[in-house]
Amino acid sequence: MSKDAELRMAAIAAVMAITQQGDDPGQVARQLGVAWSQDHRRMLSGQSSLMHARARRSPWR
Repeated sequence: MSKDAELRMAAIAAVMAITQQGDDPGQVARQLGVAWSQDHRRMLSGQSSLMHARARRSPWR
């Protein structure tokens, strides 16, 4: 393997390592967020509060 090919592979590996670090910015909006935010979104959409939703019994019990 030539020195040029080795440097090219090292550069590709470095770019891939940098781009795959941390959180994917496209996934940030899919996270639920803090309980306060969840509760207010639920209340604005007409659903019960988060506290009520967490406290009620599951229908499968």
